[in-house]
Parts: sequence; C-alpha cells; structure tokens
Amino acid sequence: MNSNPKTALVVSAHSADFVWRAGGAIALHAQQGYAVHIVCLSFGERGESAKLWRKGEMTEQLVKDARREEAQRAADILGASVEFFDIGDYPMRADKDTLFRLADVYRRVQPEFVLSHSIKDPYNYDHPLAMNLAQEARIIAQAEGYRPGETIIGAPPVYSFEPHQPEQCEWRPDVLLDITEVWDKKYAAIQCMAGQEHLWEYYTRVALQRGVQAKRNVGIASSRNIVYGEGYQSLFPRVTENLA
Repeated sequence: MNSNPKTALVVSAHSADFVWRAGGAIALHAQQGYAVHIVCLSFGERGESAKLWRKGEMTEQLVKDARREEAQRAADILGASVEFFDIGDYPMRADKDTLFRLADVYRRVQPEFVLSHSIKDPYNYDHPLAMNLAQEARIIAQAEGYRPGETIIGAPPVYSFEPHQPEQCEWRPDVLLDITEVWDKKYAAIQCMAGQEHLWEYYTRVALQRGVQAKRNVGIASSRNIVYGEGYQSLFPRVTENLA
C-alpha cells in the first residue's frame, strides 16, 4: 500500500453531479492508486429531486437523507471519499465561512488536480457557483497568509467536466478521457441515483459519444479499444517538456 498516494479533488454542486459528469475519472484514478475526495456542496434537495418529492409525504430532511445515501453508495463504488457541505440549492449561496471551509479541504487533500463544473450554465446557476468556489478556494489555499504555518498547496490543474447542454454553456472539451475499463463502475454508480433515473441512459449516450471521439483522436489504427469516454475542459495552460 502506498502511504502517500497521489490525490484528487472533485467539487460537485449537487450530490449526483459527480457521478454523471466525472464518475469515470474518479473510478479510473482510484484504480490507479489516487485518493480521490469529493465535496458535495448540496444534496440537490430542492431542484434535483423531483421523483422523490412526487412520492408524497416527503420532507426536505427525508429528501436530503435519501440523496446522501445515494451519493455515499456511489462514491463507495467509485472508490472515493465524500463529504457534504449542505449549503442548499435552488438557490445555492455561499458565505466566507464556506469558502474557507473549502480552502481547508484543499490544504488537507493537497490535490494533484481538481474537477468541477463549467464556468457558465444558463440553465443552472448552482453549477457556475460551484466552480467559482472551487477556483477561489484554490487561490486562498495557495496563500501563505491564510492560516500561516500550514502547508500551502501548489497549482493543481483545474478541469471543467461536461455540462448537460455544452453548447449553451460555451463549453468545449480539450481533454478526452478513456473510461472504458471502469465503465461498469460508473454505470453501477449511476444506478445509485434512483431520484434521477431519467438521466441514466442520457449519460450512457454521452459516454458513448465521447468514446467515439476519443477513438478518432488516437487514430483508427490504434489498438486501444475505446468505447466510453468523458470530456473535460482545462482552465489553465498545461506546462510540459514536449508536445507528444
């Protein structure tokens, strides 16, 4: 066992977002030995849980409990740890204490990379807020003057995972990740999201589409049997010693 594994951080607005959009990346890196940690800012109890509310005799706390259980089971399948900030949704609002709390997670996790939402999303204002929090907390966690004496973080690359309607969010992937070998884990995690069953096949189609694109970009002659993929957009330049 590696006592000091590489780490990754995922900042998810709602408790199912990390599954649809980054479940493959989480499972793949966990399989590679990374300690992946997920922060769910809210449970999505108001705006992401219509099926639960339609059952009747439901309270906000009961919905939160159901969503927490779903997300925890999904994270366990993917091989990640998860924590819940429970700051609410529709609308989501974050104060300075929430920002510092997330900065403390960065300091504790020391991530090699960070995944969160698209910078724009006209359909869901909670999503850009999550990315803004992820970015600002990253900056704070880099500051020597924040909690002096603690170990600061470096400059982990930040990737925006795929929004539900990419074109409307001005999102264009510049990274295609082959998740074929962990697709079974991602789909098992997807099936934990009983409150949003209508999205199961949608995100299966997304994964197949990105898989086709990934296969094309490695070349038809490649021996890699890519079937499923995930798309990501990098926020910062990649520093490298060669362009291969």
